[in-house]
Amino acid sequence: TPAGCRMRTLAWLGIASLCLGAAWAVPVREERRKAEKPKADFALYENLNLDNYDLTLDTYGEILDLSNYEELYDYSDLAPKIEVGTLAPHPKDPTALPNPGTRAETPKLQPPTTASPVRPAPVPPQGLPSCLLCLCIGTSVYCDDADLEHIPPLPPETTYLYARFNRIGTIRASDFTGLKKLKRIDLTSNFISWADVDAFRLLPSLQELILPENRLTALPELPRSIVRLDARLNRIPSTGLRPEAFRDLNQLQFLHLSDNQLDYIPVPLPESLRSLHLQNNNIQTMHEDTFCDSQDHSQIRRALEDIRLDGNPINLSLFPDAYFCLPRLPTGHFF
Repeated sequence: TPAGCRMRTLAWLGIASLCLGAAWAVPVREERRKAEKPKADFALYENLNLDNYDLTLDTYGEILDLSNYEELYDYSDLAPKIEVGTLAPHPKDPTALPNPGTRAETPKLQPPTTASPVRPAPVPPQGLPSCLLCLCIGTSVYCDDADLEHIPPLPPETTYLYARFNRIGTIRASDFTGLKKLKRIDLTSNFISWADVDAFRLLPSLQELILPENRLTALPELPRSIVRLDARLNRIPSTGLRPEAFRDLNQLQFLHLSDNQLDYIPVPLPESLRSLHLQNNNIQTMHEDTFCDSQDHSQIRRALEDIRLDGNPINLSLFPDAYFCLPRLPTGHFF
């Protein structure tokens, strides 16, 4: 009938519209999902503080000494890796496995023998007390602010020692025995009032000895390899220095003895010296040969270009013939 044909036509049109609607809905949902995904990802990044991600290497030099990068990160002195094995038989061989039905025999103890005694394993360097109290990185030992009262035993390969801000009161000659590779000792801000005469003299590689902010009243003998001596802010008088203490130190470039109790400039000074800091002492006079050879007016001492004498009760203008060989005048009082 015409009415039945019309109903079938409407039914087919309804089915077709549903199919087309479902087909159109799929790409719309995909596009909506793609549009919402970046928003969700961006929401994750909104919770991150990216202002602190500007990394820089400018401050790394204050923490690590990069001038000796290879030595600082030389891990060859660390103990070799130990592999832990087992003495149990491998289960691959069925005959090696015990039979559950049989009773195991009690093993017989063998009498001890003295033919081949068992020697204890050597203690690795990082097992020494210094590396338990301090931080050992390669050949450097860091003991800053560790509440130490004396120098701990150090690994024999130690090259740099930092033991600042402790309570060390005395330096003994035995503290550094055998440390032939030790280049730098930094004992800033301790309670050191005494150091044995030979505490540093027998260290063949020592280049930097840093002792400021202590209570020293005498300076021990130094090795000829020393390049930098910093003993500022101590209590060292002129009588606490050996006669001609720096004459033979031909590698010495930096001598800093400011804020002590010196009465005169410690002469003779080696030709290698570049920086002399003696400010805030009690120096009142000097000799005309203190820096220059008064008999050789052709002398030019180009290396010594940094002399600090400010804070002393000395009028530098009273000694005009004492500076003719220097590249620049000392810093201090000239009137």
